[in-house]
Amino acid sequence: MVDSKLEDSANHAGEKIAAAAAAVQDTAKVASDEGEAAIKSRFSKAIDDARASAESLRSDAADLAANARKKAAEQASALANQSRDMGLDLARQGKDKTSDAIVAVSRAISDTAPVIDEKLGVTYGNYARSAAGALENSADRLANKDLTELGDDVKAFVRTSPATALGIAAVTGFLLARIFSRSGGDNA
Repeated sequence: MVDSKLEDSANHAGEKIAAAAAAVQDTAKVASDEGEAAIKSRFSKAIDDARASAESLRSDAADLAANARKKAAEQASALANQSRDMGLDLARQGKDKTSDAIVAVSRAISDTAPVIDEKLGVTYGNYARSAAGALENSADRLANKDLTELGDDVKAFVRTSPATALGIAAVTGFLLARIFSRSGGDNA
């Protein structure tokens, strides 16, 4: 009887173990199905988060690029204004120096007029005085003109006397080439 009770207990324990194993398998299957769905859900959420982050980065990059373009344009405009102002200042200085040089030549001619009177005669001395006066008037007009007016005068001169303007440009270019070739040869 003990054996039969033992056998019944063993059978009963076996049945309980089999039932528990079946319950564990069912639970594992449910957990596996739920886990797979949870993993899919988390993966899908991670992909959506990555897309949102990429879009945010793209938007931030576009904003940074637009700000950089705007800043570059502002800096370029400031440099252009600075260059224009510097160019105008240099042009004014050149105009003033040219006017001063013409006045100096006029005074030199005027100072030599008495010597010309003595050596060549009063008529030639008067030509020298007249030339000195014309140079001084030209220097005064140059000093009193604005750069815009000077530009307009140059344009009008070129339109009315293109051959003379071309000749002046050629002689000026030749003289500048000679000056620079000498100064470059002296330094070598």
